[in-house]
This record gives sequence, structure tokens and C-alpha cells, in this order.
Amino acid sequence: MSEKVLMKGNEALAEAAIRAGCRHFFGYPITPQTELAAYMAKRLPREGGLYLQAESEVAAINMVYGAAAAGARVMTSSSSPGISLKQEGISYMIGADLPALIVNVQRGGPGLGGIQPSQADYWQATRAVGHGDGHIIVLAPATVQEMADMAALAFELGDAYRTPVMILADGLLGQMMEPVVLPEPLNSADLPAKPWALTGHGNAREHNVVNSLFLVAQELEDSILERWQRYRAIQEKEQRAEKYLTEDAEYVIVAYGAVARIARSACNLARAEGIRAGLIRPISLWPYPVAALQETVANAKAYLVSEFSMGQMVDDVRLALAGSRPVNFFSHTGGIVQTPDELLVALRRLAAGESIDLVPYQSRLA
Repeated sequence: MSEKVLMKGNEALAEAAIRAGCRHFFGYPITPQTELAAYMAKRLPREGGLYLQAESEVAAINMVYGAAAAGARVMTSSSSPGISLKQEGISYMIGADLPALIVNVQRGGPGLGGIQPSQADYWQATRAVGHGDGHIIVLAPATVQEMADMAALAFELGDAYRTPVMILADGLLGQMMEPVVLPEPLNSADLPAKPWALTGHGNAREHNVVNSLFLVAQELEDSILERWQRYRAIQEKEQRAEKYLTEDAEYVIVAYGAVARIARSACNLARAEGIRAGLIRPISLWPYPVAALQETVANAKAYLVSEFSMGQMVDDVRLALAGSRPVNFFSHTGGIVQTPDELLVALRRLAAGESIDLVPYQSRLA
């Protein structure tokens, strides 16, 4: 087993991506993800790869498109406003069925917002990462180890389903340092074949076309329907979640990413008081882990969603539960981080039969 090393989340993800076969990175600096790009700038040339700081986020995502079309394992990273600028290119990649890794280390918004951690890009990632009928796979790490582990997973899923994959982290995870075990490097021979890629054909085969433009309506519909068949397969096979103390939980917190770490502590505090609390941590945000939530309904009396946002995941929890149990909400946003004690107060109130639909300007649950 590899030795543990102390690394920052941004850098651990970058190193793991290189070890997973990524040799091309195109991006543009923005806090709090800049260390990821800086690490790539140092490491990729030593591995025979290419790091290029583009003139803009728009240019960067189109460079990713080009490298992906040629069959390369390629990635970009940015933070919230930068991802917004990449949305058109991401939609082109969806339409052309191109796999690539896109990392969003979120910061507060809207607009330039602030550089503190946020989860307010959930809707963008899971609902509107680009125009048209399309999805991307979205993964949410909660530790530096998962920042590293998800790099390889993202490339594997992207290649398997021919789709972009996003790792949706936040400034807290990107800047945090923890011990991490890095994966063993892959050999180029271990990477999957991509017979559809634009690699030159030498008159030995039909030439490939990578394109998202269909001027005949029936051809466009056919391409969309084929892609949605893949989406159904993704929804059936790739739902991911972690459950903590849910076997007998009457009050279930649903939280992802860094907030799930806080929620876990709150569950431990609640259990010490005799409140049967548990946690569901969605790991795949698209596809959403509906099955994991439904498996807890038998014992649960109520659910509590907590995020670094104004409640963007709440609707997904309500849809998963189909109205079978009340869904409550408590958040901070704008870069403020909720505490385990605040979530403990919320659990106490649920246990007392109250309902909670609060954001900080209404109550801080003090």
C-alpha cells in the first residue's frame, strides 16, 4: 500500500488526475482552485504532458473539447464564475459525446461573491451546466482522500459513458490539508481504447466525426434519444451515497461535501442525548442517490437538509421521498459555515415535534 502524504485538496486531486492518465490541462486562474492549476503547471511537463493557461475560461473549455475529441484524458478546473463562462463549451462537449474532467471548487456567489466555501452551484451542476437536453455526471467529495479518489473515478465514468464528469467540491475542501494515499500510476496501455476519436485514419478505416451540430431535426432527436438511453443506464448503475447511523435513525440529515463532515459530528452529539439521528451523504449529485434515501424511510420521522446554500438540494430530497416524510431545512450561505451545535439544536427541535424551514436571516438556531 502506498504511503500516506499530507496534501492540500486541490493538489491531491491534481496529482491523482496525472496518475490516472491525464496529460493535458487547460485552465485559467481563479481562487480558490488556483493551486490545482499551479500544481499541474509544475508536474505535467515532467510527465510529457501539456499545461496551458488559456487567455480566458471560454478558450480553456474549447481547448478541452479539442483534446477530448483527439481521445486524450484531459481536464480543466475553475471556480464558480469561471464555470459559468465554460457553460457553452460544456454543452458542446455533451452534444459531441466527449469525456473530460471538469473540477469546480466552489466559491460564494452570485456574481463575484466571495472566496469563502460555498455549495451554491448545485443547481448549475445538476440542472443547467449547459443549454439543451443534457446532463453530466456530478461527484461530490467530502475529504481530501476523496478529492484524489474521484479523479480516477471521473475519468473512468467519462470514458465508459462518453460524457463530461464534474467534481463539485468547495473552497474548504480545496484548501484543506489531510493525509492522503495516492493511487498507483496507470500505464498508457491501461487506458481504454477510443475508436471514435479523431486520431487520423490513414485510409485504414472510415473517418470519424466529432460534432454537436445537426441541421436535420430528426438526426438531432435521434442523437438526443440515444444519449438519454445512456443517462438511464447511469441512473440505474452509478448512484452513490454513504449512510451513517441510518439503520434505526428517526431523524436523518442529508448533506454532501464538507457539510456532511459537520453533520456527522451533529449526529454523534444527538446520539449522546438519546436522539436517534443519522446521515445520508450523497456522493453522486447526478445521478441523485434516490435509492439510498428511500431505504431509510421505514424508521425515519423527518429529514433535515443542510448545505452551504439557500437550499438547492432540498427539492431533490423531496422528490426522492415523494412526500412520504417531512423535509426540513437549515443552512448558512455566503461563506459562513454552520456548526455541529447548530445542527444539534435543529435535531432537538425535530425530536420535539417541531418543523424547521429556516435560513440564517430568520434564525441561527441559537
